Amino acid sequence: MKTTLDELQAFVAVVDAGSLSRAAELLGQAVSATSRSLARLERKLQTTLLRRTTRRIELTEEGATFLQRAREILAAVEDAEEQLAARRQHPAGRLRVDASSPFMLHVIVPLVAGYRARHPQVELELDSNEGYTDLLEHRTDVAIRIGRLSDSTLHARPVGSTRLRVLASPAYLEAHGRPRSVADLARHTLLGFNRPDTLNHWPLRDRDDVPLHVTPQLRSSSGETLRQLAVAGQGIVCLSDFLTWQDRREGRLVALFPKQTLDVRQPINAVYYRNTALSSRIGSFVDYLVESFATLRFGD
Repeated sequence: MKTTLDELQAFVAVVDAGSLSRAAELLGQAVSATSRSLARLERKLQTTLLRRTTRRIELTEEGATFLQRAREILAAVEDAEEQLAARRQHPAGRLRVDASSPFMLHVIVPLVAGYRARHPQVELELDSNEGYTDLLEHRTDVAIRIGRLSDSTLHARPVGSTRLRVLASPAYLEAHGRPRSVADLARHTLLGFNRPDTLNHWPLRDRDDVPLHVTPQLRSSSGETLRQLAVAGQGIVCLSDFLTWQDRREGRLVALFPKQTLDVRQPINAVYYRNTALSSRIGSFVDYLVESFATLRFGD
């Protein structure tokens, strides 16, 4: 075989990163070394895999075809290495985990110490995105998604669920009064999401006895941002228990309409590619997350 694994890794890294400099950073090597690896690969294959311009790098038709096989080869080598590690019952290697910032901060981060103590040879790489994450594009091994799933190409394992509640801070209620009915919300400042708009459906019923859809006066893409705005007394918000349970326990936020709130729960799933064997790393992390989540008490 003329091609080396280092050359394949350099090629895939450049495609994923979109630039030689970023690829070199991901690989932990000089830009010149990454460039030489890519040049050697193209020379051996006697074809151009990437077109380079001053603004971007894009695949040629031959490069796109070769990329798929290169990924398969690297995955096969990685799987072989993981199988050896699994035989020793010690998951090892890098594990890239993606979750929204609120879930990362309030659920995953507190569990990191316990997971690392159990699996010290796994190198965690934690990434946060507020929207949909393409696992392949972001080189993500497992992502935590909250809400209904629609991508059938992914395998999903349920982690748990989290209830939605309408909340406000004591300072806001003192300044603006406590709404006594759902209709009263029209006279208050509402905090909500700018995308997707489905997150602005609150677990209350309006005058027509259908789930309440609100039009927020203050919006954000981040649940954590909305939580902090609510704690600061900027308005009324609807958020998941995993994000607000400590605030409710310590009195920074108060649940509104406790008797009128519908029991609406958001499913939480760990997702990964269906056509990829579940590695020991992913299995160890998801097992620990499911186990730990079951012991958490987010409710009243």
